[in-house]
Amino acid sequence: MRHRVIVCATCRNKGEADFAGPELAKALRDSFAADPLLQDFTVETHDCLSACAKPNSLSFRADGKAAYLFAGVDPVADRSDIAAFARLYAQSGDGWIEDARPAGRLRFCLIGRIPA
Repeated sequence: MRHRVIVCATCRNKGEADFAGPELAKALRDSFAADPLLQDFTVETHDCLSACAKPNSLSFRADGKAAYLFAGVDPVADRSDIAAFARLYAQSGDGWIEDARPAGRLRFCLIGRIPA
């Protein structure tokens, strides 16, 4: 099964000149490629995930699994929590994560979980 992480390419906090999404996506690609449990993931960017009030946003998707949307993600501090959530997501059969505590602060950034 192919898993996807989609990072908003146009999110930025007020007063920031640069978009954090492309840099976050590159960092996730590099770290996921080095982790045997996450090599099934593709990391993509998309021009707006419509969570503009709480930058930065990203989503998790896979065929036959629930999808997740997160916003208010810190593109540097939350990288290890993103990887932890990706491991939980990859190991779940249907995408429903019952105990997201291993995902640290990221679990508090959840905006929505959408059934498959």
